[in-house]
Amino acid sequence: MESFRKLLLANKAFVQDKMSVDAQFFRHSALDQKPEFMWIGCSDSRVPAEEITGTQPGELFVHRNIANLVVHTDFNMLSVLQYAVEVLQVKHVIVCGHYGCGGVKNAMGRKDLGLINKWLRHIKDVYRLYSRELETISDPVARFDRLVEANVMEQVQNLAETSIVQRAWHDRKMPEIHGWVYDMRTGYLKELARMQPGAKLDPIYSFEWDDDIES
Repeated sequence: MESFRKLLLANKAFVQDKMSVDAQFFRHSALDQKPEFMWIGCSDSRVPAEEITGTQPGELFVHRNIANLVVHTDFNMLSVLQYAVEVLQVKHVIVCGHYGCGGVKNAMGRKDLGLINKWLRHIKDVYRLYSRELETISDPVARFDRLVEANVMEQVQNLAETSIVQRAWHDRKMPEIHGWVYDMRTGYLKELARMQPGAKLDPIYSFEWDDDIES
Protein backbone atom coordinates (compact mmCIF):
# COMPACT_ATOMS: atom_id res chain seq x y z
CA MET A 1 0.00 0.00 0.00
CA GLU A 2 1.24 3.49 -0.86
CA SER A 3 2.12 5.29 2.36
CA PHE A 4 -0.17 8.28 1.80
CA ARG A 5 -3.19 5.97 1.54
CA LYS A 6 -2.65 5.01 5.17
CA LEU A 7 -3.55 8.58 6.04
CA LEU A 8 -6.82 8.34 4.15
CA LEU A 9 -7.68 5.07 5.88
CA ALA A 10 -6.79 6.58 9.24
CA ASN A 11 -9.15 9.45 8.49
CA LYS A 12 -12.01 7.01 7.96
CA ALA A 13 -11.23 5.39 11.30
CA PHE A 14 -11.15 8.84 12.90
CA VAL A 15 -14.61 9.65 11.54
CA GLN A 16 -16.04 6.34 12.68
CA ASP A 17 -14.57 6.77 16.15
CA LYS A 18 -16.06 10.24 16.59
CA MET A 19 -19.44 9.22 15.18
CA SER A 20 -19.63 6.24 17.50
CA VAL A 21 -19.50 8.58 20.48
CA ASP A 22 -21.54 11.48 19.05
CA ALA A 23 -23.43 11.07 15.80
CA GLN A 24 -23.71 14.88 15.50
CA PHE A 25 -20.04 15.60 16.22
CA PHE A 26 -19.07 16.87 12.77
CA ARG A 27 -22.31 18.76 12.21
CA HIS A 28 -21.76 20.66 15.46
CA SER A 29 -18.04 21.26 14.93
CA ALA A 30 -18.69 22.69 11.46
CA LEU A 31 -20.92 25.44 12.84
CA ASP A 32 -18.34 27.52 14.72
CA GLN A 33 -15.13 27.44 16.73
CA LYS A 34 -14.70 28.86 20.20
CA PRO A 35 -11.26 27.78 21.37
CA GLU A 36 -10.02 28.94 24.75
CA PHE A 37 -6.38 28.46 23.81
CA MET A 38 -3.98 29.56 21.08
CA TRP A 39 -0.88 27.40 20.64
CA ILE A 40 2.34 28.62 19.05
CA GLY A 41 4.49 25.54 18.63
CA CYS A 42 7.29 24.04 16.61
CA SER A 43 6.70 22.44 13.22
CA ASP A 44 8.49 19.29 14.43
CA SER A 45 6.35 16.26 13.56
CA ARG A 46 7.02 14.73 16.98
CA VAL A 47 5.18 17.50 18.81
CA PRO A 48 1.48 17.20 17.87
CA ALA A 49 -0.22 19.95 19.86
CA GLU A 50 -3.66 18.37 20.23
CA GLU A 51 -2.33 14.93 21.10
CA ILE A 52 0.11 15.96 23.82
CA THR A 53 -2.48 18.23 25.45
CA GLY A 54 -5.41 15.82 25.09
CA THR A 55 -7.53 18.46 23.39
CA GLN A 56 -10.34 17.88 20.93
CA PRO A 57 -11.04 19.60 17.59
CA GLY A 58 -12.21 23.15 18.30
CA GLU A 59 -10.32 23.56 21.59
CA LEU A 60 -6.90 24.66 20.35
CA PHE A 61 -6.15 27.32 17.74
CA VAL A 62 -2.74 26.34 16.38
CA HIS A 63 0.14 28.12 14.68
CA ARG A 64 3.42 26.26 14.12
CA ASN A 65 6.78 27.30 12.72
CA ILE A 66 10.40 26.24 13.05
CA ALA A 67 11.45 26.62 16.71
CA ASN A 68 8.15 28.23 17.80
CA LEU A 69 9.27 31.79 17.14
CA VAL A 70 7.32 35.02 17.62
CA VAL A 71 8.91 37.34 15.08
CA HIS A 72 7.55 40.88 14.77
CA THR A 73 7.93 40.89 10.98
CA ASP A 74 6.21 37.51 10.48
CA PHE A 75 2.83 38.56 9.12
CA ASN A 76 1.60 34.98 9.02
CA MET A 77 2.10 34.54 12.76
CA LEU A 78 0.80 38.04 13.49
CA SER A 79 -2.35 37.44 11.45
CA VAL A 80 -3.05 34.20 13.30
CA LEU A 81 -2.41 35.94 16.61
CA GLN A 82 -4.69 38.84 15.77
CA TYR A 83 -7.51 36.52 14.72
CA ALA A 84 -7.11 34.41 17.86
CA VAL A 85 -6.98 37.39 20.21
CA GLU A 86 -9.38 39.86 18.60
CA VAL A 87 -11.94 37.61 16.89
CA LEU A 88 -11.88 34.33 18.79
CA GLN A 89 -10.95 36.14 22.03
CA VAL A 90 -8.89 33.28 23.38
CA LYS A 91 -8.13 33.38 27.09
CA HIS A 92 -4.65 31.89 26.87
CA VAL A 93 -1.78 32.01 24.37
CA ILE A 94 0.79 29.26 24.84
CA VAL A 95 4.27 29.23 23.34
CA CYS A 96 5.56 25.67 23.49
CA GLY A 97 9.10 24.64 22.62
CA HIS A 98 10.60 21.19 22.94
CA TYR A 99 13.88 19.68 23.96
CA GLY A 100 15.81 18.29 21.01
CA CYS A 101 14.56 21.08 18.71
CA GLY A 102 16.43 20.95 15.40
CA GLY A 103 16.03 24.67 14.82
CA VAL A 104 17.63 25.52 18.14
CA LYS A 105 20.39 22.96 17.61
CA ASN A 106 21.29 24.34 14.20
CA ALA A 107 21.22 27.91 15.52
CA MET A 108 23.93 26.89 17.97
CA GLY A 109 26.21 25.95 15.08
CA ARG A 110 27.98 27.92 12.37
CA LYS A 111 27.09 25.90 9.29
CA ASP A 112 25.58 27.80 6.34
CA LEU A 113 22.11 26.33 5.84
CA GLY A 114 20.85 28.68 3.14
CA LEU A 115 17.56 30.52 3.46
CA ILE A 116 16.84 29.17 6.93
CA ASN A 117 19.87 31.11 8.20
CA LYS A 118 17.62 34.19 8.24
CA TRP A 119 15.07 32.47 10.47
CA LEU A 120 17.59 30.88 12.81
CA ARG A 121 19.22 34.28 13.30
CA HIS A 122 16.46 35.05 15.82
CA ILE A 123 17.56 32.09 17.96
CA LYS A 124 21.19 33.18 17.68
CA ASP A 125 20.08 36.51 19.13
CA VAL A 126 18.57 34.62 22.09
CA TYR A 127 21.89 32.80 22.55
CA ARG A 128 23.70 36.13 22.63
CA LEU A 129 21.33 37.46 25.31
CA TYR A 130 21.87 34.39 27.48
CA SER A 131 25.49 33.72 26.51
CA ARG A 132 26.95 34.44 29.93
CA GLU A 133 24.74 31.77 31.50
CA LEU A 134 24.91 29.30 28.62
CA GLU A 135 28.69 29.31 28.37
CA THR A 136 29.02 28.32 32.02
CA ILE A 137 27.21 25.04 31.23
CA SER A 138 29.87 22.51 30.31
CA ASP A 139 27.53 19.66 29.37
CA PRO A 140 26.50 20.28 25.74
CA VAL A 141 23.12 18.55 26.18
CA ALA A 142 22.28 20.65 29.23
CA ARG A 143 23.36 23.81 27.37
CA PHE A 144 21.16 22.82 24.42
CA ASP A 145 18.20 22.22 26.76
CA ARG A 146 18.74 25.57 28.44
CA LEU A 147 18.74 27.43 25.13
CA VAL A 148 15.46 25.72 24.23
CA GLU A 149 14.03 27.09 27.49
CA ALA A 150 15.53 30.55 26.99
CA ASN A 151 14.07 30.67 23.49
CA VAL A 152 10.58 29.94 24.82
CA MET A 153 10.89 32.66 27.46
CA GLU A 154 12.01 35.21 24.88
CA GLN A 155 9.07 34.36 22.63
CA VAL A 156 6.70 34.91 25.56
CA GLN A 157 8.28 38.33 25.97
CA ASN A 158 7.95 39.00 22.24
CA LEU A 159 4.24 38.19 22.43
CA ALA A 160 3.70 40.64 25.27
CA GLU A 161 5.46 43.34 23.26
CA THR A 162 2.96 43.15 20.38
CA SER A 163 0.30 45.82 20.10
CA ILE A 164 -2.21 43.00 19.50
CA VAL A 165 -1.71 41.51 22.96
CA GLN A 166 -1.35 44.87 24.72
CA ARG A 167 -4.58 46.17 23.18
CA ALA A 168 -6.41 43.05 24.37
CA TRP A 169 -4.92 43.46 27.84
CA HIS A 170 -6.16 47.04 27.87
CA ASP A 171 -9.64 46.28 26.54
CA ARG A 172 -10.48 42.84 27.93
CA LYS A 173 -7.81 41.92 30.51
CA MET A 174 -7.05 38.89 28.34
CA PRO A 175 -5.17 36.75 27.32
CA GLU A 176 -2.70 35.19 29.72
CA ILE A 177 0.57 34.19 28.05
CA HIS A 178 2.31 30.95 28.90
CA GLY A 179 5.71 29.49 28.07
CA TRP A 180 5.98 25.70 28.11
CA VAL A 181 8.50 23.13 26.96
CA TYR A 182 7.74 19.58 25.88
CA ASP A 183 10.13 16.80 26.79
CA MET A 184 9.98 14.15 24.08
CA ARG A 185 12.04 11.88 26.34
CA THR A 186 9.25 11.65 28.90
CA GLY A 187 6.13 13.00 27.18
CA TYR A 188 5.60 15.66 29.83
CA LEU A 189 5.06 19.39 29.49
CA LYS A 190 6.94 21.78 31.76
CA GLU A 191 5.78 25.29 32.64
CA LEU A 192 8.53 27.90 32.27
CA ALA A 193 6.81 31.27 32.26
CA ARG A 194 3.44 32.92 32.76
CA MET A 195 2.47 36.52 32.11
CA GLN A 196 -0.77 37.96 33.42
CA PRO A 197 -2.65 40.65 31.48
CA GLY A 198 -1.13 44.05 32.15
CA ALA A 199 2.27 42.65 33.10
CA LYS A 200 4.89 45.38 33.41
CA LEU A 201 7.06 45.78 30.31
CA ASP A 202 10.04 47.92 29.55
CA PRO A 203 8.54 51.35 28.68
CA ILE A 204 10.12 51.32 25.21
CA TYR A 205 7.86 48.36 24.31
CA SER A 206 4.70 49.64 25.98
CA PHE A 207 1.96 51.20 23.88
CA GLU A 208 -0.21 54.10 24.97
CA TRP A 209 -3.87 54.23 24.01
CA ASP A 210 -5.88 57.35 23.26
CA ASP A 211 -8.26 56.93 26.20
CA ASP A 212 -5.30 56.57 28.58
CA ILE A 213 -3.73 59.77 27.33
CA GLU A 214 -6.99 61.72 27.50
CA SER A 215 -7.68 60.60 31.06
